[in-house]
Amino acid sequence: MTAKRALIVLTSHADLGNTGKTTGYYLVEVAAPYYAFQEVGLAIDFASPRGGPAPADPGGLAWGDEPGSISARFRGDAVAQEAIGATLALRDVRAEDYAVIWIAGGHGVMWDLPNDAELARLVADADRRGAVVAALCHGVAGLLAAKRPDGASVLHGRRVTGFLNVEEAEIQMTEVMPFLVEDRMRELGGVFSAGAPWKSHVVRDGNLVTGQNAQSAEALAATIADLVQA
Repeated sequence: MTAKRALIVLTSHADLGNTGKTTGYYLVEVAAPYYAFQEVGLAIDFASPRGGPAPADPGGLAWGDEPGSISARFRGDAVAQEAIGATLALRDVRAEDYAVIWIAGGHGVMWDLPNDAELARLVADADRRGAVVAALCHGVAGLLAAKRPDGASVLHGRRVTGFLNVEEAEIQMTEVMPFLVEDRMRELGGVFSAGAPWKSHVVRDGNLVTGQNAQSAEALAATIADLVQA
């Protein structure tokens, strides 16, 4: 029997706007689903707009990377490191091959995922098929271009969450970002649910499951693992 598969989508973008700093994906937002999905028997692929190595956010590498953490485990996992260093290109990925699509956050996604036609196709196809579509923190930017067959956003009328405007302001990134995900999700008709800043908050609406911030990584991953086993 062929194992069910999960796809973890990452950014290919490494420049933090015009700050001269680097960004990329947030480590815990990759490590949490990687191990949670493995535990329920999912085979895991990584993909990004360009394919190949995905850039990691320097701050995200340090966040939650205490000895014994899932982030530390991931950094020391040779198989995981090889896989994330050779991501598939989104153009080569088919939604029908996956039971779960997970879009990881990190500020890099704000520049390359919102208008990526291949990701929009992938999310729309997965959603139409009833596969689990999950996005975390800034990763919800990867949902913005996806549309239902009737032309409406996949977010329209559905309960969702994502990185809060107030959280962006507290880390002084509001002016750096090309837009704010909370605003954009509301504009597209998403029924936005804001949890307490910097606390875990996961929202499920059918097969669409979103998490507010990096603090939500493990709870979101556990929710998806439970859905896969149901």
